[in-house]
This record gives sequence, structure tokens and C-alpha cells, in this order.
Amino acid sequence: MESVTFIHWCLDNLNYWTITLLMTIESSFIPFPSEVVVPPAAYKAAVYGNMNVFLVVLFATIGANLGALINYYLAYFLGRPIVYKFANSRFGHMCLIDEAKVKHAEDYFDKNGAISTLIGRLIPAVRQLISIPAGLAKMKLSTFLLYTTIGAGIWNSVLAGIGYYLSTVPGINTPEELSKRITEYSHELSYIVLALVVLVVCFFIYKGVQKRKSNNVS
Repeated sequence: MESVTFIHWCLDNLNYWTITLLMTIESSFIPFPSEVVVPPAAYKAAVYGNMNVFLVVLFATIGANLGALINYYLAYFLGRPIVYKFANSRFGHMCLIDEAKVKHAEDYFDKNGAISTLIGRLIPAVRQLISIPAGLAKMKLSTFLLYTTIGAGIWNSVLAGIGYYLSTVPGINTPEELSKRITEYSHELSYIVLALVVLVVCFFIYKGVQKRKSNNVS
């Protein structure tokens, strides 16, 4: 389904439960862009008033967590050989997954550790797959859910902010125009948010290093 057609459907049919379901699908191994769910939902909340934009973010994040848990547990119990076999299968390719993408997500996780489940949620090429290496590494579930919730919450807040802002922009009268503006703003803001998260992570790393040095001196 083309994004414009889907956004038109969203404006007519989205509610909290369909947001949760669609975001569960988006966050699992099935390819589905969150950009065609959350911004139209927030836009609809602002224009028609039949939903609350904060609840849109909440239910979208719940759905993202559910989808992430699917990937996490599949990887946790199936293990690396079966995950890579699936990635190389025809069905895996139908889901837009291949060995290179899984390997990229796993390398990213190995390089950045547990915090990658937070930062990875903000990176388009890694977002849906970052739960797989977390499951393969048997990351502690509470830590996984904490970082996933924060990362997904930030991303969904950005998307909801785009949709809410677009409700104030004159001249958006068709799903085509809404789709165009959503794509434009989501790409730009995702990099801004990612830069801010990286700065925050660097700050905490710096504080941790300084605290360790202070403890060593004393």
C-alpha cells in the first residue's frame, strides 16, 4: 500500500488500538514505516480532537515495545544460526531483512553495548533490527525494556510533534501534501534528535570517567 493511500486510511480509521497494533508490526521484523502511523495520528488528534496526542505517543510506544519484544525473544530462543538462516531466506528478503543488515545491527550493538538499544531506535537503518542482537546477547530484559522505551518514546514524540505541528501549517489539505511534509520533516528531525542523544550519552560517559578518576585519587 502506498504511503499516501495509507495516510488517507489512517486519517479515517486510526484509534489507540490500531496505533498499538501497527506500531507492534513496525517494530518487529515486518517492514512498516512508523512515519505513516504516528504523524497522521497526531495530526488527526490536533485537527479533529477525537484523540489525545500524548496518548498517541503512549500507545505508539507500547506497540513499539511489543514489536521489539517479538524480535528480542525470537533471537533469544532461536539463536544466531537460525536468525541468520532466516535473514538469508526468501521470507526474510520479503521482510527486507538480509544477513548484511542483521550483521550491521549486531556490530552496532557490540560496539556500543546496552545503550545501543536506545540510540539504535533513532537510526533508520538500525531501528527495527536492534532488538535482535540484544536478544542474541541475552541482554537483561529490564534493561532492554528501559532503553527501548526511552528510545521509542523519543522517536514517537518527534513523529507526533511533526504531525501536531503540521496541523498548524496552512495549505495541507490532502493526504498527498501531508505525506510529503511528514517525509521532509521526519528525516531532518531524526538526525537532530540523534545528535542530541549522542551528546547526552557522551556527557554521561564523561561524568562516569570523571567519577572513576575521583574515586581512584581518593
